[in-house]
Amino acid sequence: MSGIEKLQKAIELTISAGYQMNKEAFEFLSTLAATEDPTEIISKLLQKIETQKEKPLFIERSFLEEMVKKPEPTKEIVIQPQEEKLQELKEPQITEGKKPFHAYAKEVDAQIKVIDDPTGKLSSSGTVEDYLGYFRDRFERIGKLLRQRVDVKSATSVIDALKAPPNTKLKIIGIITEKRESKQKILLTIEDLHANAMVLVPQNAPEELQKKARMLMLDQVVCLSVVKTRSNLLIAEDIILPDIAQKPQHKASVPVYAVLTSDMHVGSTKFQREAFNRFILWLNGKYGNEAMREMASHVKYVLVAGDIVDGIGVYPNQVKELAVRDVYEQYKLAAKYIEQIPDYIEVIIIPGNHDAPRKALPQPAIANTYLKTLEESRNVHSLGNPCLLSLHNVELLLYHGRSLDDITSTIPGMDFNHPEKAMKLLLQSRHLAPTYGGKTPLSPENRDFLVIERVPDIFHAGHVHVLGHTNYRGVLIVNSGGWQEQTSYMRRLGLIPTPGKVPIVNLQTLEATVIPFS
Repeated sequence: MSGIEKLQKAIELTISAGYQMNKEAFEFLSTLAATEDPTEIISKLLQKIETQKEKPLFIERSFLEEMVKKPEPTKEIVIQPQEEKLQELKEPQITEGKKPFHAYAKEVDAQIKVIDDPTGKLSSSGTVEDYLGYFRDRFERIGKLLRQRVDVKSATSVIDALKAPPNTKLKIIGIITEKRESKQKILLTIEDLHANAMVLVPQNAPEELQKKARMLMLDQVVCLSVVKTRSNLLIAEDIILPDIAQKPQHKASVPVYAVLTSDMHVGSTKFQREAFNRFILWLNGKYGNEAMREMASHVKYVLVAGDIVDGIGVYPNQVKELAVRDVYEQYKLAAKYIEQIPDYIEVIIIPGNHDAPRKALPQPAIANTYLKTLEESRNVHSLGNPCLLSLHNVELLLYHGRSLDDITSTIPGMDFNHPEKAMKLLLQSRHLAPTYGGKTPLSPENRDFLVIERVPDIFHAGHVHVLGHTNYRGVLIVNSGGWQEQTSYMRRLGLIPTPGKVPIVNLQTLEATVIPFS
């Protein structure tokens, strides 16, 4: 067995025993592999750990040094500077015939531009006036997007529609405030800034129109093509969403990759630390075949779309599934994992509903109070949820995805197994969380940060713990799954997660590849 095979076997032995090896320990073990059997060292160490009352979460370098310490030869072990150790790992005798890992992305300067971030711009006091201002802003901005469509330019107000003579055909823009279904009839209440009206989707309406009506969400801004009756009732003939047009894609000029992930849930007993350890090793060029290692060498960005930690008291009986019951300690543990990502890779994180910021959308960035440990070891870009940013000219919309709960529970044909379908509907609606008063708490800010005014090249979300991706009119839609096995709460919902499957996007081509680490 070659040295590299022995080293891999030792790592697998560590993982199967349920332990995480930090960066310094791995480098030291790699150095030892040139002269000693790493599997034998790890076996002895694991036996020693099993005899201890308090077992460590991480295997550190000091543990390995203790195992190889001998009465005389101890002085012969030379501890070299960090840079020299990293160089040693690239030497042929360590990789034994494999190509040395050359990180292409290390030679490329990061290009990050934050286009929109709610952090520092939130000021709601929760008054009635705030709510009125919030929905007025939503209506006006999405209404403007609707009027950019050729087939909506002639839309009139609700009042003008009600004043029109019978059998007049016209179009109106408004917010859906009520939706009632009975015997294949659908009755909608639509409202603009000055009036409201009842719109009927009749039983004999074309199937396509009925399907569109069933897909409507409360508080969604739409355009309705209607016919005026002799009363104030309007009959729907078509439903037009703001939607997005086919767009030319922005692409990076160099082959750099972005890893899209989310829902780590560190602190949970269901967190897949073995799989995440393999992911970290892969980013460092120390796991996988040559094709995987080549891909890892181009990774310049890791984007985590919320739920870094599992939090406290987020779902019923969560405490029974917590390995760490203090949120600060959860973030400290998360920091130990994230700090092992190579320094040349830019890490960008946003909060989710399990994280420390307020639960109402939009969420500000996770506070430095929680990220202090992480920021002491490496630079991390902490942004709000949602946010829009540009990486090497490619624009990404990052959103945790809480509103996907509302869509899957109320819209026909939507389910947790295909989150990309629900994300597509959000793009068509040009809003990330249309429904107020559902499962998604919304804060009435003076500006609705959830309106999708600027169409991204990549729309990345998480939350539902199921991998899904598609391309819609030039937008790459990705739900990145997560790193948590099925919890009791997921089981009650009938949700089967797909943890450990990570989408990687080539920013030069916008092609997505999924690598399984579970």
